[in-house]
Amino acid sequence: MRTTTIRRAAVLGHPVAHSLSPVLHTAAYRALGLDGWEYGVHDVTEDTLPGFLRGLDEHWAGLSLTMPLKHAIIGLLDHVEPLAEAVGAVNTVLFSVAGGAGRGGVTTMGTNTDVHGIVAALREGLGTRRVTDAVILGGGATAASALAAVAELGCASPRVFVRSLDRIGPLREAVARMGVSPSFEVFDERATTSALATADAVVSTTPKYAADVWAPLLTGLSTGSGEKPRGVLLDVVYDPRPTVLQSAWAALGADAVGGERMLLHQAAEQVRLMTGRPAPLGAMDEALRAALG
Repeated sequence: MRTTTIRRAAVLGHPVAHSLSPVLHTAAYRALGLDGWEYGVHDVTEDTLPGFLRGLDEHWAGLSLTMPLKHAIIGLLDHVEPLAEAVGAVNTVLFSVAGGAGRGGVTTMGTNTDVHGIVAALREGLGTRRVTDAVILGGGATAASALAAVAELGCASPRVFVRSLDRIGPLREAVARMGVSPSFEVFDERATTSALATADAVVSTTPKYAADVWAPLLTGLSTGSGEKPRGVLLDVVYDPRPTVLQSAWAALGADAVGGERMLLHQAAEQVRLMTGRPAPLGAMDEALRAALG
């Protein structure tokens, strides 16, 4: 049976025009028969976010958030779930009507589906294998979600490689809240490439092109010593697709998962939370593949 209840959701960010969230959510609504559901795109900055939230009413089911709003929104919400609070990043806002509570009868709840997305994407390569040793590249907001994800998979003490130890204050704060115990190291050619080759799981959270430098070094290490990556790589970047690091990893015979898989799984969890129904993963996957070409 198809429903026609009017419900709204959207992705917010700045910039946000490139987002593939509308493709994924709209495909889900279509597959679920939610004819009255609409998913929009709104370019919202940290300065305009409070006013945007005040304008939302009981027709809203949820929001997806991209940078730079994942941290900025935390203080504007009625409630934040423990995982999102620990990670220090909210990428999903859920709305409920509660008879005068909150903002004009609408109560907001912040949560994080990025952790779910990373776990599910890595699982595509890992299968049922447990993660004992893990490496995370980068120290930004996504790195905190990656820490929570590899801890869920079995490794609470991963090695985190960053450009500068002076710029990871927020990540250190998240670590303290999560109760994990990673080691933080500055990028070093020998140490980093060796760690990449021997880890069970690697999550690259660096910006576009930043991880390209490790591809030839990893290839050189493998050629010189006979060593090759044994674990699964997830590069959260999906444009370009595949990334240089992902291609080099796969060329060495190891499993590499693209960032679009994280995107798919975190969006599927958002759909489940916003609609209350199991996400139609197959339909969403098909729409994403078509959009990416």
